[in-house]
Amino acid sequence: MQTLNPISSRENPIVKRFRRLGESSRARREERLALIDGAHLIAAAMDAGWRFGDILVAESARHSDEVLRLLARSTGVSSYLLPDALFRQLSPVETPSGMLASVDWQEPETPPDPTTDWLVLDGVQDAGNVGTMMRTAAATGVKEVILGPGCAQAWGPKVLRAAMGAHFVVRIHSVDDLPPLLRAYPGRVAATRLDGAQSLFETDLRTPTAWLFGAEGQGLSAPVAATARQGILIPMAPGIESLNVAAAAAVCLFEQRRQRLLPAQ
Repeated sequence: MQTLNPISSRENPIVKRFRRLGESSRARREERLALIDGAHLIAAAMDAGWRFGDILVAESARHSDEVLRLLARSTGVSSYLLPDALFRQLSPVETPSGMLASVDWQEPETPPDPTTDWLVLDGVQDAGNVGTMMRTAAATGVKEVILGPGCAQAWGPKVLRAAMGAHFVVRIHSVDDLPPLLRAYPGRVAATRLDGAQSLFETDLRTPTAWLFGAEGQGLSAPVAATARQGILIPMAPGIESLNVAAAAAVCLFEQRRQRLLPAQ
């Protein structure tokens, strides 16, 4: 098992680095490191073979069976023991889990697979929505997640918490210019809308689809919306005009999965 090296000062360089990773998207981008909180995410990263930087453990959690199991798996990773008060200053959650880690993250080495489904986010700023949509993509078998300009950073602590390990299942691409990529996609490019759209439940979704979802309130930007080749209407009860973007994505992706699970006719 890894030795837990004690840290008690908030001026310790490792403490400062974890604070920067938790607070600054620029620091995460420059160091190519993400801060993951809690045994569940740390276990998911280990299962996926991701490379760790450091592990921090709160004094109150040092004897937890779950923490001890993860420390036993973390051969070669520097691990540190912090007083609870210092640990709370670094944890990005209101109720700290007792275990934090930094992990290396990289963009995929190859572009999105054009023969499979894509989840494309255009300016989705809410970190909870971005993470929830990643989790939905993982749950429905969509492997390619593409984030355009204006989206919450994929590797921010709030996105990681909402995604619940999806980061280690899907491939996450950050793209500066979505329209050229979407125009080259050979399958269906679909966007949800109210006017001139076909009902989701009447649309054959068994072929590859790039699903477009836009910013909360504003929706898709005009250049991205122009790449959509099919409008999809989510049938809702009278008097309801729209859904939260993460809910809309879940409805569409699970309807697609439902159709694909039906016996071939």
